[in-house]
Amino acid sequence: MRAGAARLVSASSRLPALDRTQMEKPVSGSPSQTFDPLEWETRCDLAACYRAFVQFGWTDLIYTHISARHPTRDGCYLINPYGLLFEEIRASNLIAVDFDGAVLRGDHPVNPAGHPIHSSVLRARPDVNWVLHSHTRAGMAVSCMKCGLLPLTQQAMFLRDHVGYHEWDLQMAEGACERLVADLGGHRIAMILHNHGLLSCGRSVGAAFTALYNLEIACQVQADVMASGSDWIVPDSDAIDRTAAAGGPEGLDGALEWKAIRRRLDRLDCSYKT
Repeated sequence: MRAGAARLVSASSRLPALDRTQMEKPVSGSPSQTFDPLEWETRCDLAACYRAFVQFGWTDLIYTHISARHPTRDGCYLINPYGLLFEEIRASNLIAVDFDGAVLRGDHPVNPAGHPIHSSVLRARPDVNWVLHSHTRAGMAVSCMKCGLLPLTQQAMFLRDHVGYHEWDLQMAEGACERLVADLGGHRIAMILHNHGLLSCGRSVGAAFTALYNLEIACQVQADVMASGSDWIVPDSDAIDRTAAAGGPEGLDGALEWKAIRRRLDRLDCSYKT
């Protein structure tokens, strides 16, 4: 959700003016001197994920957000400094935020609409280390359909037993995030947020990214098929069951896919690692 909507709830959600020059200033010193090695590895993966969103066309100006559980600090996660385009995200300018919303490291604000989502999921799901959220056109289109995600493609079938649905409300509304966590449940790896967008989560960045990739492709095809006006071809129910059994966290672990994405990013622009 766009953080500007927070003003509808409370004036306290208004953010201070952002100093662009400060937001683009890298952390001084080399990464090995400034960050714990495990944290730096997580930061590089998270920055890479933001840049991958750019390459795949999943961005929405400065809105939406991706988080990673902090690898060495309990009750804390890493996320983008609010106000930067995703192409400006680097490992060094990501901010560390605790589950109560306090910025523990970094000089920039956190998106007030993003914090409730990420903190709630990471707090409720100890098996989850990564949470990805998008506002793509296809994802939002399917999120507005009462039929939900249809088994028209193998990507949709892979996720059949692992996608949940969540009714729209402002993230800052009372009880909204508790309902989101309940709708996600203890095993799902993806959600369609009605009238809003998509969400995925996983133990690894590759797993979460691959889940979102499959959900996004499934939504793109579904929107195209429905817009075509042609009759749909729905596979046999037994075939759908077999395909669904091949998906989920085990079938979509994303390890190879994420290595390939990192290689591509390194070829095109490795500044995310600075």
